[in-house]
Formats: sequence, structure tokens, C-alpha cells
Amino acid sequence: MPETQRLQHDGGRLTIVALPPPPQTPGLAEDARAGLSGTPKSLPPKYFYDERGSWLFDMICLTPEYYPTRTEAALLARHAGEIVATAAPATILELGSGASRKTHYLMDACEALGNRCAYQPMDVCAEIMLEAARRLLERHDWLRVDAVVGDYVHGLADLPAGQGPRLFAFLGGTIGNFDETESARFLTGLRSIMGPEDWFLLGADRVKDTHVLNAAYNDAQGYTAEFNLNVLRVLNRELGASFDLQAFRHHAFFDPRLSRIEMHLVSRRSQAVHIPPIGLTVEFSGGESLLTEISRKFTSEELEQQLRAAGMRVVKHFTPDNEFFSLLLARRAEQVA
Repeated sequence: MPETQRLQHDGGRLTIVALPPPPQTPGLAEDARAGLSGTPKSLPPKYFYDERGSWLFDMICLTPEYYPTRTEAALLARHAGEIVATAAPATILELGSGASRKTHYLMDACEALGNRCAYQPMDVCAEIMLEAARRLLERHDWLRVDAVVGDYVHGLADLPAGQGPRLFAFLGGTIGNFDETESARFLTGLRSIMGPEDWFLLGADRVKDTHVLNAAYNDAQGYTAEFNLNVLRVLNRELGASFDLQAFRHHAFFDPRLSRIEMHLVSRRSQAVHIPPIGLTVEFSGGESLLTEISRKFTSEELEQQLRAAGMRVVKHFTPDNEFFSLLLARRAEQVA
């Protein structure tokens, strides 16, 4: 069990646990070597989210073009009471919690229903997660937060035990950042640690007009472009890479064949990037793309099928009138009559 560091805040109501990386899990150096040596070149999107990247993503969520955050927030505002009443959680465990910008809807519902629960956020960026936790503690004087620093893709089995029943929340459409194989592995892994009283709340983006999708990932203020370029800043800082950020441009588009947004960084010219600590020189030709993120978009039927394939069943499915987004409340298949 990882060592726990207790942070004193409002009578010791906030703790933080840092999970050790699982054995044989690649780190930044290994991921950079594999992705930048491949064809086509790619990088995992988790490296966007240092403190600056997390702030940039918060700014993206405030842009008029980026509908997912507003739409999901409106769904939670409308249905959080029903979700909490159904799941009756003793712990809300949010995977990839980030700034916990929508968690307060669930906590407000818990307070209104007298459902005093603990909150267990999990994210790779401790700083922004702890800021969010403190805001929630100030809002709810009954709340306890047990934050977990770790990668939810690999760290589910190492999660500290929480009070049950638990409501696992995976919001923001993040499930779309996985390809089909990764998504199936994640959902199956989550199902394997869920107890008979546990519930799963999934937020997922839906297929819609291409112009709406493309605008959401190319905001006029340029925050998405800066967010995309931030992964190169991370490589420069952490690995001593020589990326010239001015030599790359942001490019994002919806591919209807794969039903996904793709985010790329396109080399403006022929260039060589050196990463001395790992002994790697990466050659880019002019116009060559580096894939940094995918964001899959789903139909209602696809979402329910993915959960069924992982051994879960949807109990409630919430969507707005325009069907831009889905919130699905599910549990283990054998617990559904």
C-alpha cells in the first residue's frame, strides 16, 4: 500500500496518496522514444496535463465553441439528484478528476439528499487536483477528500480502499481518448474492481454535425492550439528535447470514417529534434504530422454496447434534447434485474 501524506486542512479532512507506477509501465522517456520513432509519429495525450496544460484545458472549457463541458454540466445540474438517489454512494471516486469542475453538482445533490459521502479524486496532476479539493471542502463542511495521485489507466488495482457503495465517475468525454482496444481494456478493468453495490457514471460525447465538432477543437482564442503545443514544452522541460514550438502548428479535424477528432502538430519545415538524455534524434519533413490525441464520438447504441461488452448494464441514460452528449449510469450486469 502506498505511503499516505496527510495534509492538514479544515481539521485534517484532506489527504493525498501518491501511487507508485505499476511495474513495466512506460514513463515519458519510453513513450517518447516509442511514439516519435513510429510511423506515423504520435505521443500519448496524458502528457498535456502538467499544471500549465491543466490550466489551458480549463480555459478551453470556457470557450463558446467547446460545447462538451457546458452540455455535460447542464445534464448533471438536471439529473445529479436522481443519480445520487439511485446510487446512494458512500464514496464518489472520480477518475481523471482534474479541476473537478462539475463535481459540485454531485456534492450539492448529496447535501440536499442528506447523503454524506467522501470524495476520492484521482489524477496525475496533484497541484490542480488539490486546489479543486480545497474548493469543495470550503463549499461542503461535512465533506472528506482522499485524493489519489496516479494514472487511472494503470493504477485501478492499486486504488486505496474506499467506503462503499462507491460511485465511479468518468466524466468529460475522456472515454473518447481511448481507441477501441484501450476503451475495452479500461472498462473491463474497472468492472473487475467494482463491488456488487458500486455504480459507474460515464460521460461521453456523441456524433453530431461536423462543423460543430471541428469548431470545438479549433477555438478562435487559440487555447486548444496552445494546449496541443504544451506537450512539446513538457518534452523540452522533462527530457531536454530541442523542440522549437514556433516550428509546429496545431491541426484538428473530425474523421467521419473513424468517428473521431484527431489532433495533430504539423511540422512547418524540415527539421531535426534532439533528445539527448534518451539518445534520440527525430527527423521531421515539412508538413509531417505528429498525432497527439484522438477524441472518439459515439452513438447511443455504441455506448451501451461497450458497457455490455465489459460486463456492465446501463440503468439510466441521460441526454439533452439535441443529443450532443450522454451521461450513463451503469452497474455490474449481474446486479441489474
